[in-house]
Amino acid sequence: MATRIATWNINGINPRIERLTAWLEATGPDVLCLQELKCTAEQFPAETLRELGYEAAVHADGRWNGVAVLSRVGVEEPVTGLAGGPEFEGKQEPRAVSAVCAGVRVWSVYVPNGREVSHPHYAYKLRWLEALHAVAGQEAGGERPFAILGDFNIAPTDEDVWDITQFEGATHVTEAERAALAALRSAGLDDVYPRPLKYDVPFTYWDYRQLCFPKNRGMRIDLVYGNAPFRAAVKDAYVDREARKGKGPSDHAPVVVDLELGAG
Repeated sequence: MATRIATWNINGINPRIERLTAWLEATGPDVLCLQELKCTAEQFPAETLRELGYEAAVHADGRWNGVAVLSRVGVEEPVTGLAGGPEFEGKQEPRAVSAVCAGVRVWSVYVPNGREVSHPHYAYKLRWLEALHAVAGQEAGGERPFAILGDFNIAPTDEDVWDITQFEGATHVTEAERAALAALRSAGLDDVYPRPLKYDVPFTYWDYRQLCFPKNRGMRIDLVYGNAPFRAAVKDAYVDREARKGKGPSDHAPVVVDLELGAG
């Protein structure tokens, strides 16, 4: 069964709802993991998406976070938040939501940014990644396809940023962050690397400032980590760079994965 699963940091779902619906109609993902909704659960445009055939599992509180799983192939066994996840400033932020769609357990995650290495948000980011690892370890080793998709706010290697010399001492590329990301492999997950299209490295994020997108000064921080059954089903993966173009885009581009899943 051909199934298309994607992830996209939309950077505000309501201001970009027309771009989102146009992209859904043109690209036709069966499942889309969204991050950075920037709306409450009540403000989430569920009816608009339902008209396109998508139901949703949503975890949002109206601040700068918020995640969702959209699916036109069912939303079963939804889970909101990471069990045992850490708090920041006295609350668990809405950064993870999960559902089973077409027999695949998918997680949409928005990993904390970390801000600066000396900032409490960085320590929080590492604790959050530990909780994500624990959740992955509970299910990723099974026979059901399992994937964590989203904005990880980590570039896995030096080649995943446009110029590593510009990131000295910064978050997103530190040894501790990369070690936490690599630890997901011990849970049975690995990077589903998109095939390069226009450029050698399929960046997924470009800052709005300093003409970063036209100059391709980007980062690959939107990732898909799948278990062995998921990776075995992958037929193609790519970054839809075109979705970053035009008026009022997100600063991220979608990552699209095509799978051929067994009938069972």
